[in-house]
Amino acid sequence: MEPSPDVISQITLIRILLGIFMGTIARAVTLRSDLRQVPSYPNGCFINLVTAFLAASLGAVAIPSLLTNDYAAVTFLMLAVQNFRDIRKQIQESLEQIDPAGFAPRGSAYIDGIAKTFEGRNYLSLLTAFGTVLSLYLFMSENLWLNILNAAVTGSILICLLVRFTKGKCIGDICAIDFGQIEIKGSDLYVDGIWVTAMLGIAKRKQLFQEEGIALVATPKAEKHRLTLESDAQRMAMLYDAVRSFGAKELLFTKRSLSDGRVVIAFVPIIKDKEQILTAVRNTPILESVRKVSRRR
Repeated sequence: MEPSPDVISQITLIRILLGIFMGTIARAVTLRSDLRQVPSYPNGCFINLVTAFLAASLGAVAIPSLLTNDYAAVTFLMLAVQNFRDIRKQIQESLEQIDPAGFAPRGSAYIDGIAKTFEGRNYLSLLTAFGTVLSLYLFMSENLWLNILNAAVTGSILICLLVRFTKGKCIGDICAIDFGQIEIKGSDLYVDGIWVTAMLGIAKRKQLFQEEGIALVATPKAEKHRLTLESDAQRMAMLYDAVRSFGAKELLFTKRSLSDGRVVIAFVPIIKDKEQILTAVRNTPILESVRKVSRRR
């Protein structure tokens, strides 16, 4: 008895499954760097992996469907794009709702960038799965292990290329960030000679900041990088990343020097791990909206 033409062949099924696997792996790899942005870990991680699995499934079945003249896959891809946009909107709304509850707000520009990143991760899974299955069709083999090797190599190359292409710069790439010297004069706070605030009038506040406060100074490496630090949204993002994992005891400030463009971040952390705080600020992403403004200028 001959198999029905509607029944998928074993080799085609293997190609689709390998594509789905590599597409899901692509999201799992990038999820590690996105954990700090997931609103509800581990549920947020689970949702992202399931979404990646669905995106990879759509990318993996596209080529087999087109080869059998089944153009329904194109329709599903168009619907997937719309669903990914809806997911981005939901993530953005979720982050905006919980933003006031943190030690420091992310700001709308940072939230918009996070939402776009999560949307882009779905396309990463889809394209990785699509490219993996395409490679399996271009270099056809009935040998299972050769197909697995092909999928692993192709998928890994695609993941590296796509992650590299979508990765933006961090503050540490354009600024030299070091610890600053805290100095209190009356009710004024100075860091490396830069006036920060006049809100230290209470003796208890002065003592708290003098004993437990920490200050970081970001110095732009080039004149053009001052444009990035001039953005309130970018400085807000730097402050958020500084206090996100270490907390803040009421007092937190950010100030820009008008003379040389240096930016000061000063606060009293709950967990005083100076090196980790310094690393967190260096890894603050440069916001997409800020980069656009810099290019226009």
